[in-house]
Amino acid sequence: MKVLVTGAAGFIGSHAAERLQLEGYEVTGIDNFSDYYDVSLKELNAKALAKAGIEVKKIDLRSPEEFKALPEDFEFIVHFAAQPGISSASTFELYLTNNVIATQNLLNFAHRNRKLRHFINISTSSVYGLEATFPETVPPRPASWYGVTKLAGEQLVLAESRSGKIKASSLRLFSVYGPRERPEKLYTRLIACGIKGEAFPVFEGSEKHLRSFTYVGDIVEGILQAVKKHELLDGEIINLGAEEEYKTGEGIHLVEELLGKKIALEAVPKRAGDQHRTLANIQKAKKLLGYRPATSLKEGLQHQINWYKENFL
Repeated sequence: MKVLVTGAAGFIGSHAAERLQLEGYEVTGIDNFSDYYDVSLKELNAKALAKAGIEVKKIDLRSPEEFKALPEDFEFIVHFAAQPGISSASTFELYLTNNVIATQNLLNFAHRNRKLRHFINISTSSVYGLEATFPETVPPRPASWYGVTKLAGEQLVLAESRSGKIKASSLRLFSVYGPRERPEKLYTRLIACGIKGEAFPVFEGSEKHLRSFTYVGDIVEGILQAVKKHELLDGEIINLGAEEEYKTGEGIHLVEELLGKKIALEAVPKRAGDQHRTLANIQKAKKLLGYRPATSLKEGLQHQINWYKENFL
């Protein structure tokens, strides 16, 4: 069965593409290789996918013309591609075009795939707002351009399901970490600072933020089960994440323990729209997908440290 994975050269998308290929799916990846962060890191991921037999095509979903480079016989589309995170360097236009316009263009393409069985949208806990501890039935209250536009993209996808045009669902991911995590994200940057002996910038007050840190392998397992059990999921929204929560400060101390060294911290101004707490309510995922995240934070961080040392030292 043929699967299209968008954002396949990114952090979670690359892991999902590999896992699906390993399970016997025929995966095609696409990515626009944006310069939001060092493009060489995405190229490193793309090389790993190439070794697994997965081609990653350079396609920008914001440009409808570029879809002509793709076949129209996909049975599944797994949509990761987005303008990620909360960044003062990202304009509203970037969030709007990458998270909303691009999603609509992809849906237009999805209609041309007559064999399409299911469209899986990858969403985020940021749609819930400053606190993300709720079941999927709670109305979202996003507090950032990222959260607002990801919610808009999610609703575009689900509107297609509600109208009966395609079968689709949306997975809301919680605080994902692990190998290939983006360089500006908490743990990759923290590990880099610890190894290099540099000060780690901490957003004011963020040490007390609570996070449902979820290892990327556990997230990917949930996505795989969503593909396998797609017939149960039309129109559904499902949270994927870990049920344990940690203060960011606890995560910092755990990295220090694993590296065997103290990391200097440098306070920087807080970010507007940054979530205070995420704790994944995964009862629905357990029921529909048999979802059981099993990787401890310590185990997952050790994997991430090993990955960093293997690739950047």
